[in-house]
Amino acid sequence: MIEWSELPELNRPVLVTAFEGWNDAGEAATDAIDHLRMMWDAHPFTEIDPEDYYDFQVTRPHVSIEDDQREITWPTTRFFLARLPERDVILAHGIEPNMRWRRFCEEITGLIADADVQLVINLGALLADAPHTRSVPLTAFSGHPDVVGQFALDESRYEGPTGIVGVLQSMCDTAQVPCVSLWAAVPHYVSSAPCPKATLAILSRVEDMLDVPIPMDDLPDQAAAWQRGVEELAEEDPEIREYVQQLERSRDTDDLSDASGEAIAAEFERYLKRRSQS
Repeated sequence: MIEWSELPELNRPVLVTAFEGWNDAGEAATDAIDHLRMMWDAHPFTEIDPEDYYDFQVTRPHVSIEDDQREITWPTTRFFLARLPERDVILAHGIEPNMRWRRFCEEITGLIADADVQLVINLGALLADAPHTRSVPLTAFSGHPDVVGQFALDESRYEGPTGIVGVLQSMCDTAQVPCVSLWAAVPHYVSSAPCPKATLAILSRVEDMLDVPIPMDDLPDQAAAWQRGVEELAEEDPEIREYVQQLERSRDTDDLSDASGEAIAAEFERYLKRRSQS
């Protein structure tokens, strides 16, 4: 259950979520949440009681020592509130629950209703046949017609296994809550965390959606260092180098077919907006 002593008055609140586990390749999505939490000095807001949703033999609690006292941190979903000049943002860093997904998502949609959240952005990252030498592919979709039109999104046509992000997106759509799922594709041959290049791509798109500047701090340098490290790995292994070249040719062919005038114009507008804010 989500509890708070008193719901604060919020200014046009947005909820941004990410969940560890299946939905978080390279930890790119949860790292994006943690980056926002630090850059925006977000403070703890509330959390979900984990007792009904986690198998503690699978998702174990952690023991730490603070001031000579042993403390247990339970796996759960925690919410943080960032007070920005433009609007308030609630950040959710969660762990995909082991059970009772529908009730879990009902708790979150209940918070959305109580806080009068105006937009939900669910972040995710998946392993894909994406070359590290190209920009990180991002996919954003929604089932809400107003959101689809506002952000020029696609409606999802995916069929297959899903995670808690997909379930939460579906329940928001059913409740007619404006909701977007934003996914980054992480190269599957370098899937170990972290993947700062994917995190940077996610944050850049979130910045566009919220129309709120996000300080990137040293994340661009981390992304560049990650790229150099992967390039060195590829140079040392002829099989990886050849495979990356195949992915590059496939990606370039796809990009060429998708390079419509509308897509180029939209990307150029986003570039100009970021330039004017820097």
